[in-house]
Amino acid sequence: MKQKDKARKLFGADGFNSYYREIYGSRWDSLKASLLDKADSRMYKVGDAEPYFLDSGSIRCAVSLPLSGAENILDMCAAPGGKSIVLASCMEKSARLLSNERSPERKLRLSKSCDTCLPPEIRGRVDVICKDGAKMCLSKDNEEFFDRILLDAPCSSERHVLSDPKYLDEWSPSRIKTLSVAQWSLLSSAYRMLKKGGYLLYSTCALSRDENDGVVSRLLKKFDGAVVLAPDVSSDVSPFCSSELPGYESTEFGAHVLPDSQNGAGPLYFCLIWKKS
Repeated sequence: MKQKDKARKLFGADGFNSYYREIYGSRWDSLKASLLDKADSRMYKVGDAEPYFLDSGSIRCAVSLPLSGAENILDMCAAPGGKSIVLASCMEKSARLLSNERSPERKLRLSKSCDTCLPPEIRGRVDVICKDGAKMCLSKDNEEFFDRILLDAPCSSERHVLSDPKYLDEWSPSRIKTLSVAQWSLLSSAYRMLKKGGYLLYSTCALSRDENDGVVSRLLKKFDGAVVLAPDVSSDVSPFCSSELPGYESTEFGAHVLPDSQNGAGPLYFCLIWKKS
C-alpha cells in the first residue's frame, strides 16, 4: 500500500518536482528556474552555407569525439542535425559520416539541415538514412565497422517536459525506466558496431543518473573492453563558432553541462568510451 501511495505522489508536476528535488536537493530550485528560462542558442556556420543554431552544450559534446584518423563515422540518432553538422565540419577530408534517424519525419528534417547548413564539398560525404539504431548491429556489414560513433540517445528532456503542461501532467518515473531500457539497447548496439580501438560518445539531455551514468555503468559491466576516457576537446570549432564553449561538472563516468551554472547551456550529459584494441 505504501509503495502505491509513493508511486501516486510521484506523478505529474508534483511528482516531477519531488523526484528531481531528491536528486539535486536545494539546487533544484535554481536548476528548475534555468530550465524554464530561455535556452542557450549559438550560431554554427560552415563556409557559405546557412547557419545552424544549437545549444553550446551540444557543441561541447560533439567536439569530445576524437575525429583524427577516423574514416567511417556514425551519428546514430542524428535528428534534427546539429551534432551531425559539427561532426561533418570537423572530420577529415577522407572521412565519411553516416547520419541515421529512426523517424521518417525527423529524417526529413535531418536531411534538410545537412542540405542547407553544409557546403556541397562536405555534404557529399554525408549519407542520411532511416534505420532503427538498436537493430543496426544485426547487419553483418555493420559489425565493428565504424571508427567513431556518436549516440545522442532519446531521453526525458526535462526542459521540454517543463515547458509543456500536457507532458508535465503525464510525467511519471516509469517514463525514465522505459527510456533507460531503450537507451541501453541503443548503446549496446553502438558498441557492437564500433571497431576495436574506436571511440564512442554517449550523450543525452537528461538530468537523471538512470539515463546517464546508469546506462554507461551497464555497458562497462557487460563488455570488458569498454574504457571510459576524459572528454577532452578534440576538434577546433573556432572557424565555425566564435562562442566560448561551456564547462561541465564531472559525474562518475562522464560530464554534465547544467544550465544553472553555464549561462543556460544544457542540460547535456556526455561520456567518451574507448573500445580496447
